Amino acid sequence: MQSQNPLLADFVKLANSAAGTFAGMTREAREGARERFKEAFGGMDFVSREEFDAVKDMAARAREEADKLQARIAALEAKLAGSDTGSGMGATTPPAAGTTGDPLA
Repeated sequence: MQSQNPLLADFVKLANSAAGTFAGMTREAREGARERFKEAFGGMDFVSREEFDAVKDMAARAREEADKLQARIAALEAKLAGSDTGSGMGATTPPAAGTTGDPLA
């Protein structure tokens, strides 16, 4: 059994319209806030997680390579210091033919 009261029908229409309007306002507010965040954070240089991990791995490999090179330099310096003390008065022998004389080469 349905009431035919026009006042009640108008009130129901008003409530439905208000609910639809409120839902639309919520959607617009959400989209507006999303746009504002994009504008605010868009100027900042954020990187993705994948990019961060890739650079982190590159830095770790570079650190390992630097440690290896540092150990190699220390060994070559020790070798050079050992050969200087044996020759007397700091005199060095000329490099062999076909070599540059560079201890790091």
